[in-house]
Amino acid sequence: MNSVIPFLPLLLAALAAILLRGWLRNLIMIAAPILGAINLMGMDHGVFWSLEFMGYALEPVKVDKLSLMFGYLFHLASLIAVIYALHVKDTVQHVAGLAYAASAVGAVFAGDLLTLFIFWELLALTSVFLIWARRTDRAYSSGVRYLIIQVLSGVLLLAGLLIFARVNNSLLFTQIGLQNEGVAQLGAWLIFFAFGIKCAFPFMHNWLTDSYPEATPSGTIFLASFTTKVAVYAFARGFPGEEILVWIGVTMACFPIFFAVIENDLRRVLAYSLINQIGFMIVGIGIGTALALNGAVAHAFNDVIFKGLLMMTMGSVLHMTGKINGSELGGLYKSMPKTTVLCIVGAASISAFPLFSGFVSKSMIMAAAVSEGYDIVWLLLLFAAAGVFHHAGIKIPYFAFFAHDSGIRTTEPPKNMLIAMTLAAIACVVLGTFPAQTVYALLPWEHNYQPYDVTHVLTQLQLLFFSALAFVWLNLRNMYPPELPSTNLDADWLYRKLAPAVVKRVASTTYGAYASFEKSVAISIKQMVQNSYDAEAGKPKGYFARLWPTETMVVWVAVLLAVYLMFYYIPDLL
Repeated sequence: MNSVIPFLPLLLAALAAILLRGWLRNLIMIAAPILGAINLMGMDHGVFWSLEFMGYALEPVKVDKLSLMFGYLFHLASLIAVIYALHVKDTVQHVAGLAYAASAVGAVFAGDLLTLFIFWELLALTSVFLIWARRTDRAYSSGVRYLIIQVLSGVLLLAGLLIFARVNNSLLFTQIGLQNEGVAQLGAWLIFFAFGIKCAFPFMHNWLTDSYPEATPSGTIFLASFTTKVAVYAFARGFPGEEILVWIGVTMACFPIFFAVIENDLRRVLAYSLINQIGFMIVGIGIGTALALNGAVAHAFNDVIFKGLLMMTMGSVLHMTGKINGSELGGLYKSMPKTTVLCIVGAASISAFPLFSGFVSKSMIMAAAVSEGYDIVWLLLLFAAAGVFHHAGIKIPYFAFFAHDSGIRTTEPPKNMLIAMTLAAIACVVLGTFPAQTVYALLPWEHNYQPYDVTHVLTQLQLLFFSALAFVWLNLRNMYPPELPSTNLDADWLYRKLAPAVVKRVASTTYGAYASFEKSVAISIKQMVQNSYDAEAGKPKGYFARLWPTETMVVWVAVLLAVYLMFYYIPDLL
C-alpha cells in the first residue's frame, strides 16, 4: 500500500487552517488525524526515506513498532484535541496545534539525530503560541520562559549530536547509552540532559508547571499530549536500561505529590500530576526489560488519554466559569453533571482503578520493578500511586464539583467539548477493560503479562481504599491542606528570584570593594611618585630626584647586557 510521510497530513491541515474558515476548515482538521492514522496502518517497517548530507547517512523517516505506537497515539490525541477546540475562533490556536502535532509525529519517526533535532526545535516554536494565545501578561512571560528552556534543550541536543557524529561517524538514532568513554561520553550526557529537560526531570521541571496552566483551555490539551511524550519516546529509543533513570523516575513520581496537594490552581495540580506519571514511565525505561518498556510505552499512551480527559474537564470549568482555583469552585455538579461524570472517569483512570486504563500499564511497571529486585522502588511507586489518588483522583473532582457550594451556576460546555471528553472517557474504559484486544497488541516488545489476577487487583483495591480512607479522615479532622489563594515556591525560585538577588548583591559588594581598592591604589601611586621626585630645602630627597654617578649607570648597562646575552645563548646550549 502506498503511504505518505507520516507528519504530512497534519502539516497540510495546519496550512489549510490558515486559508480556510467555517465548516470546511473544521472538516479538514478532523479528517487530518484520521487519515494520518490510516496512512500509518499501510506503512511497512524499515527506512521509509533516506538521504546523504555532508557525508552522513540520514533517515528522516524510519518505521518500527515503537515509532508506530507513538504515531497512533499522537494522531488519536490530535483528533480529540481538535474536536475539543472546534468552538475556538482563533486561527493561531488551530494552526499552532496542528503544526505542533505534526512536529511530534515527525520526531518519533526520525531515524537520525539531525532530523530529531529539527523536529525537537519545531516542537518548541509551534507550541509556545498555544501559551501566548491566552493573551495575558502571565501567559506572555511564562511563554518566554518556556521558549528559553525548550531552546536550551535543543542547543544541548545539537551539541551532543555533533560530538556523537564526530566520534562515531554516524548520526543514526539508535541506542546511545551512557557507557561511553572520553568525548563520546560527553556527547551522550549532553543528549541525555536535552531529553531530560523536555521530560521535566527534577529541577528541570518548572517550565511545565509554569507554562501549561497559563495556556488556553484547548491549547493545554495539545501541550499535555506531545512534548513530554516525545521525550519519553526518545529515552525509550536512546537510553533503555540505564539504571540512573530508575532513581530519577522514582523521584519524579514522588516529589510532585507534595506540591500538588497544596496547590490551589487545579490545572497546575494536573501539571504536577503529569510529572508524576512521567516518573512511572521513566522508571520502566530505566529497568529496561521487555515488560518494563512495554509498561512505559503503554502508560505513555494511557496518560495522554486520561490526563487529556482531566485537562479537558478543568478546561471546560475554566471556559464556563472563568475560574480554576479550588478555593473559588465547588458545587458545580448541579449545573455540569455530564462534565462531572467524565471527570470522575478520568480520575478513576489516573488512579489505576481496575477496569480503567491506568490500572494495566501501571501494574506492568510495578510488576517489572518487583521481578528485577527493585523492592524499594516498588514501595516508593506504591506511595506515588497513593499520592496520585489523593491529588488527581479525589482532589480534582472533589474541589471542582463537590466540596462547598460556591454558588456558581452555569451550563455544560459546548457540544464539541463534551464529544471530545466522551471519546477520551470511552477510550479510558475500553483500554482498561479489553487490554489484549486494543493497543496492547501493538506494543513493541514481546510480552505475556496478565494484569487481571487476584494479586494485582486486590493490592490495588486495598491501596485505593486506604488512600480514600486517609483523605476522608484528614478532611473530617480539618487536617487536609485547604485550598487557599497562595503562591507556592518551587525550584524555579532558586533561579528566578534567589539567583538574581544574590548576583545583584555580590555585584554591588564587589563593585564597592573594587572602587575602594582602586582609590587606595591611586592614592598610593600618587604618593610614591610624589615622594620619588620631592626635594627638601634644595637637597634631593626622592629616589628619582637624586644625582647618580656615571659609573653606576655603566654598571647597570653591563648587567642588562649580560642578562640579554644569557637569554640569547642558553637555549642553544640546551
